[in-house]
This record gives sequence, C-alpha cells and structure tokens, in this order.
Amino acid sequence: MTAKKPAEIAKEAFKLIAERKLQPTPDVYAAAYAEITGEKPTPEFPEEALRRIALALPAHEITLAKAVSSVEQAITQHNWAALKNSLLDYVTKVEQQVADTPHAPTKASLEVREQVARLIEHVKPALGDDDVKFNHQLRELLQLLRHPTTESVAVRTALSTFNLRLSFVGEEQGAIRATLLHLLTLVFENIAALGVEDRWLVGQVSALMEAAKPPLNLKRLDDVKRKLQDVIVKQTEAKARSLEAQAQIKMMLATFIERLSQMTDTTGNFRNEIDSFAKVIEEAHVLEEIGPALQSVLTATRTMEESARQVGTELRTIRERAVKAEEEIIKLQTELDKASVQARLDPLTGALNRRGLDEAFAREVNSARRKGTTLCLAMLDIDNFKQLNDHHGHDSGDAALSHLVSVARTSMRPQDTMARYGGEEFVILLPDTALQNGVEAMQRLQRELTKRLFLQNNERLLITFSAGVAQLEADETAEDAVKRADEAMYLAKRAGKNRVFAAS
Repeated sequence: MTAKKPAEIAKEAFKLIAERKLQPTPDVYAAAYAEITGEKPTPEFPEEALRRIALALPAHEITLAKAVSSVEQAITQHNWAALKNSLLDYVTKVEQQVADTPHAPTKASLEVREQVARLIEHVKPALGDDDVKFNHQLRELLQLLRHPTTESVAVRTALSTFNLRLSFVGEEQGAIRATLLHLLTLVFENIAALGVEDRWLVGQVSALMEAAKPPLNLKRLDDVKRKLQDVIVKQTEAKARSLEAQAQIKMMLATFIERLSQMTDTTGNFRNEIDSFAKVIEEAHVLEEIGPALQSVLTATRTMEESARQVGTELRTIRERAVKAEEEIIKLQTELDKASVQARLDPLTGALNRRGLDEAFAREVNSARRKGTTLCLAMLDIDNFKQLNDHHGHDSGDAALSHLVSVARTSMRPQDTMARYGGEEFVILLPDTALQNGVEAMQRLQRELTKRLFLQNNERLLITFSAGVAQLEADETAEDAVKRADEAMYLAKRAGKNRVFAAS
C-alpha cells in the first residue's frame, strides 16, 4: 500500500473536521491529522501560561527567588521534568519558612490550651506533692499553656517532656497505691488474727478489708464508713455497760463474802454464848438460877435468827442482781454479734456481701473436703436488668434485686447460702449437692419467680435470671469454680436467657 502524501492527509483532516462540525483550530487540526496518520500528537508546550504562573510566585527572599529562577529556566527549556523538580523545591522552601515563622495562636488553639491546662490541674491532686521536680515542671507547663504569646512549637515540646515525666509519676503512684492497699490488708488480717475471740472486732476488720478491695469508689467507702460508725457506737456503749455490769458483779461478790464473814462471826459468838449458858445451867443449884440463863439463850437465839434472815435476804438480792447483770451481758454480746454480722451483709438486699461470701465459701469448701461430700455453686444474673433500670428507674432495679433474694430465701434450704456478687449478679452455695441437683434447684427457683411476679408502681413485672452451676472438683480452687460457673451463665445468656446451664 502506497503511503499517503501530506497534502492528502491534510485534506482528509479538514474533511473530518467538517464532518464533525468542529472549530478548525490548530489543536483540533493537529488531533485530526494524528488520528488519520495513527500517530500520537505532540502537545504544544504552554510556555506563556507557565510564565504567568512563575511571575505570580512570591520571591521576597533569596531562597525563594532562586527557586523561582529555576522554574523560569525550566520553562524556557520546555523541560517538564526540570519544571516539576523546580516547583517541588519551591514548595519545600515555602513550607520550611512557614514552619520557622512564629505564628500567633488562634482563638480555637487558645481554648484547647486552656482545656489541657484544666485537665492537668484536675489530675494534679491524684499525683501528690512528693515529687518536687515534677510539680515545678507542671507549674511551668501551665504558665506556657496560658500565656497567649507562647509559640505552638514551645508548647508541643513542653507537653512531650511533661507526658514522659507524667508516665513515670503515674506508674510510681499506682505502685504506691497498690502497696499501701496491700499493707492495709496485712494490718487488717493481723488485727483479725489477734482478736479472733472478739467477734465484733472481726466484723469491723471484715468490713475494712471489703472496702479496701479494688476498684475503690466513694459510695462503697461511705457505706462501709457508716457501718463501722454504727458498730463503733454500739461497741462503745456495750463496753461501758459491760464494764458497769462487771463492776456490779464484783461489788455483789464482795458483799456476799462480807456477809458470809459476818455470819461466821455471828455463829461463833452464838456458840460461845450457848457454851457459857450451858455452863451456868450445869452449875445452878436452884431453879431461880436457871431462869436468867434461859432468858439469855432465847435472846441470843432470836438475834441469831434475825441475823440469818437478813443475810439470807441480802444473798437473794445479790443473786437476783447477778442474774440480771448476766442477762445484760448476754444481751450486749448478742447486739455486738448482730452488728458484726451486719458488716458482712449487702445493705440493699440483706444477702451476704463479697467478704461474707469468701468466708462462707472457705467454710463450705473445708467442710465438703473434710466430710468427702459434694459442693455446688450457682452464678445468677438477672436478665435485661439494664432495661429495667432505664424504663422503670434505679429504685425499681433495687427493689427487683431485693425481690429475687426474698423469693430465693423461701426456696432455698437452711444450709444454702446466698450472696450478692456484684451489680445484678448473685452466688448461691449448695452444700451436699451434686451437679444435676444444683441445676434442678436453680430451675425450681426460676419457676417460683414466675409464680411470684414483681409488683412495682402497680405494674406486674416478670423477673427472670440466667444461671450457671458448677460442682467443686477435688483439686479445684474456689476462684476456678466461680469462673466455670460464670462461663456457664454467660452461655445461658447467649442461648436465650432464663436458662440454667451446667458448667463443663
């Protein structure tokens, strides 16, 4: 095939432009020509437009002027690669100048700085005042944050240094807090060991150890503080009354001994008088000599009888007072025992708290292993408890917890133990119970809850729970058994709630 001549190609290009009704501009002609020949058109270098752009670039500094000169040179050479590199170099120099130029902080950045400063001030009390260097650094940072002319670079640098120091101080404070809690626990345990016979003291220590368990919060501490204050008041009152009762008993014993001594003296004198009267009677020769002696014997006998009667009356009074004092001491001891028990109870539901559960669990585990019997524990969690709180209020939620405990107590055996584990979770200890029997016991409790609906604000609500039951294994700790029961309870929740699953 003979190659077309340029004139022929030009004619065809104009014909193609006419057919497409295009403007016959140089660019349109070049595109049509290239289409006919099958060659890619070489675009025209936009030198004029690029020079206008180069003239608009700021060049108020030497470094920027040199960069603009490089751009102009690349435009003159029609060199796209050199133009690209020159423009990138210019942008880099502009960014460097912007970074090196101080800028006044905006209103928004000043507000952010103030919020950061307040955050630091709020955190400061928790960090203590022991580290002098850290507190000095903190004050300097607050001054930088709140000074309106402080550059952002300086603030970033100061914050970076402070954050590093803060991480060290935070770790140290956390370690100090954990160590102090551990030391307090050791002190409480030692006090409880020393006062093992003093049940009210053991109750106080139990409440303190419960309060010292993390996570700490003010509500828990306030509850324990109130309990301990009640126990301390009762203890102080009981101690005073007990000491008073002991003093009365001592006084009565002293009086008793004194009266016995007096009675002994009176008896001795009476015997001596009788002996002397007998001697007078033996030596008498006529009846008239016997009369005065007999009269003296009658008088001495009446005196002895009156003395014995008085001593008997006093001894009966002492005995009555002693019995009354003993009853008072027993009553005081009962009150102290009751106060000690209260320190182990959940104030809302009346079930055992975590401390009470730990003691009951240890007791039941030891008993089961000593007797070779089985022990089951059930972990219960009220279903949809958050919805109950959201729709009916927290008071209704609290009442629902108490309702569950009340129904459970009527369904449980006397030897079973119920404790509030936390939130809406409860643990029930079932001694002498195999795994399947434990599952059946929880299912009976579920049926009982369906019979005894929860009434709140004249509305009858159905309270249900999901439960997991685990049987304590021979070589298993209490914590591991609780964990298995909790996992089974979680599976019961996922299976549709209001179910009881046995732990594997």
